[in-house]
Amino acid sequence: MKCRTTAFALATVLLASTAASAAELPSVKVKVIGNHSNLMQTKLVEMPFWTQTITKESGGKVTADYNNQNVLGLDEFQLLRLTGSGVTDFSVGDIAKMAGDDPIFEGCDLAGLTTEVEKARAACDAWKPVMDDRMQKRFNTKLLTLGNNAPLSLWCNAPVNKLADIRGKKVRVFSSSQVDFITALGGTTVTMNFTEVVPALQRGVVDCAVTSTMGGNTANWTEVSTNLFPVGLGWSIYYTAANLDAWKKYPEPLREFLAKATAGLENDFWKFGQKMTDEGVACNTNKDPCTIGKKVSMKLIELTPEQAKEKAQLMEKTVLVGWGKRCGKDCAAKWNDTVGKVVGMTIPLDRL
Repeated sequence: MKCRTTAFALATVLLASTAASAAELPSVKVKVIGNHSNLMQTKLVEMPFWTQTITKESGGKVTADYNNQNVLGLDEFQLLRLTGSGVTDFSVGDIAKMAGDDPIFEGCDLAGLTTEVEKARAACDAWKPVMDDRMQKRFNTKLLTLGNNAPLSLWCNAPVNKLADIRGKKVRVFSSSQVDFITALGGTTVTMNFTEVVPALQRGVVDCAVTSTMGGNTANWTEVSTNLFPVGLGWSIYYTAANLDAWKKYPEPLREFLAKATAGLENDFWKFGQKMTDEGVACNTNKDPCTIGKKVSMKLIELTPEQAKEKAQLMEKTVLVGWGKRCGKDCAAKWNDTVGKVVGMTIPLDRL
């Protein structure tokens, strides 16, 4: 890894401007369960924020007991429930992995919905209040930040040269809309944790697996995959959430400090997500720029204009309708008025 510096100053400007001075803050140590330790946004943005930035900007008043979910051996699909039950004060995880509990969480990261980081953020900004409301009412958590990985792609150890080649393949997925997408192509979906994918690809348990172009690179998926197919199945949007009971008990100066701090963290997450997007394919095809990951030589499968059209049709006719049915008409109508207006799409309510 060539890049060892902390990314994007980590909210220093916003933290410096907080109305709560260090003198007003109580001395507190918060417990944080972070994202997977091998992800670059974890190493270069998230971890330094919790272990260095908040301590420095609070004058030593706020510190964190920080650990990563994979190091602790936690089930990432249950992380939000663990946060709401008080196991931790803050957690960071993939929003789509909560869709099994509630489909509303997949609303801004449906498979194939957006292909540009700015559009993905606009969609998630529009849907964020809806997710926060559901988090608070159902999971006793408060949504603080969102951020993106590089675009989700297919990593295959079997010959895959076009969308039609997915037929008959076993594909690791981690969201309901990915199930809809792959199933519509004739593939068989398999759900498993991120840490289980490398041996699964190696042993032929799955033929392909979905993750981001940079996430697979830094997690050594390059050692068990030959073909990279940047289909654009979403962004693996990840969240930072707080236990709601703990948040409400914090003194106002501490809540204000943490709110401004995490707002800066969210900006840094999206900025770093853009950088990973810019470099993801380059690193995996032995090209520059590649300052975050490692250069390897994979076979890159291009999405042709004809396949891009096929993907768009599949997304609108299958993915949107499938999600609308899971979420319900009221939810879909709310989506049409928020995310739908950002992306220029409409879920046909009469098909739900």
